This record gives sequence, C-alpha cells and structure tokens, in this order.
Amino acid sequence: MIPKEILQKVKQIEITTGRMVSDVFAGQYHSVFKGQGIEFDEVREYQPGDDIRTIDWNVTARHGRPFVKKFVEERELTVMILVDVSQSSRFASTHALKSQLAAEVSAVLATSAIRNNDKVGLIIFTDKIEKFIAPRKGLKHVLRVIREVLYFEPEGQGTDIVHALEYLNRVTTRKTISFLISDFFVGVNTWPVLKKRLTTANKRHDMIAVTLNDPREKELPNCGVLALHDAESGSLFHIDTSDAGVRNQYRVSNQRRLAQREKLFNSIGMDFMDMSTDVPYVDAMVKFFLKRRKRKG
Repeated sequence: MIPKEILQKVKQIEITTGRMVSDVFAGQYHSVFKGQGIEFDEVREYQPGDDIRTIDWNVTARHGRPFVKKFVEERELTVMILVDVSQSSRFASTHALKSQLAAEVSAVLATSAIRNNDKVGLIIFTDKIEKFIAPRKGLKHVLRVIREVLYFEPEGQGTDIVHALEYLNRVTTRKTISFLISDFFVGVNTWPVLKKRLTTANKRHDMIAVTLNDPREKELPNCGVLALHDAESGSLFHIDTSDAGVRNQYRVSNQRRLAQREKLFNSIGMDFMDMSTDVPYVDAMVKFFLKRRKRKG
C-alpha cells in the first residue's frame, strides 16, 4: 500500500508539471522531436506542381486521369526515460533531493510526450536494472511513471550506466527519444567503456543526458571538520574544510569531473541538460528546447 502522502505528492507533481507543460512547453516538444519518417495518408488527384514521382500508376490507370499518393509525417514516437536512483541521488544541500528533481523532470518529459500522443517507457536503475515499465500512452500511465520515480526503493546502491544502456537496446526494437537522468558519478576507469556504449546508443536512439547536480558537489563551505559518508560505497571519512588547500583540491577535482563529463557528451554529439537542486529546472529545459529547435530549424 502506497502511503497517502506519496499519492498526494504524485498528484501535486502531476498538476504542477501539467500546468508547466501547457504554459511553457506548448509546441516546443512537438517542434523539437520529429517523427521517425513518413507514412501513406491518401490518394488524391494530381495538381500542377506535384512531384511526378508520387503518381500512383495503378489508380491513374483505373480512372484515366493522374492521381498522386499523399504522405504525412509519422508523428508517434516512443520516449524512454532512464532514471538513476542510486544512493547518491538521495543527496541535497538545498530544498530538494536530486531524486526529487529527477521525478519532476521525468514528469514534465512524460506529460509532454503523452500530450503529443507519444508512448512513454521507464527504466529505473542503480548498479542493476531495478524496474522496467513498457512504453504506453495515457494519463494513468504518466501518474504511474511519476509514482515509481518518486517512491521506488532500490535494492542496489551504486551506479552502472553501461548496463542500463545495454538493457535499453535489448528492450527496444526501434529508435526512441531516450532521456538518461543521472548525476553521472562513475569511476574514472568506467569512462572509456561508458563513452563506447553511449556512442552506440546515441547512433541508434536520440539520446539526451539530464545531469543532476548539487552546489555542495562543486565546492565545500568553510565549516571545520566534516564527517562525510559515501552513499554508494558506504565508506566514512573526515576532512578539514577550514583548510583552504583541501577546499581548493575538492573544487578542482569536481571541475575536472564536470569538464570530463561535458567533453564526453560533446565528443559523441550527444545533447545534455544540466540540472541543479538550487536552480529552477524549467530554465534549463527551456534553454534546451530553444537550442534544439534553433539547430533543427
């Protein structure tokens, strides 16, 4: 039984993001994400200027006058949302956990897709595949997606993006719009194989990374000795934040990590949205949609 407060939170997110989609993203999603091709619509009489290559010779022969085939864009898409729910997503130094941010971003994406008559699927992962929900349409399905991202209690603690990408390719038979939502906290040794798998996935699908960030992951405050707990490895260690050298080393290390992440995305031509728990996510999403529309226009 799902607690009442969780159901209320799901409904609150659905209402908030529904309004946001109507007010902010109306038309943006449709203009950015095109269909997979064209499909036959109808046959009509030839008109001056029509491409003669579209003439339907069988119908033309039956009627004794030229007819052409009319095609329309195949609009229906499949949107896959891959959400990292490892222990590092349960971190926040501001008003919202990264997992809360992931749930709200997922809700906006799912609602936008459903309102454009697209299917939405969900893959929840840690260092294993925690849950898979096959792509479907409908408001009830969107509510289920939001509930699962918000409420799901994972068994794993670590992060294995490579495994999630491999699973995506196994459960999909056609090109999808895939949003990979994660803080991308992976080991240095993992980057080469991650790049390889992301490259493969990006060729098969339209992959977009949604990176989850928190201001305290970039810079430490000066507040004396801190006991820090690594949520994914379980290790506990202490650092003296009053030491300027320690704070600088922490800052430089994270700058290097973020630069490496951005370089990875750029090197394979993969779009990404940077989200932070201390900044309204709508700003990053609007910027992303405008950039995509401008590039594709």
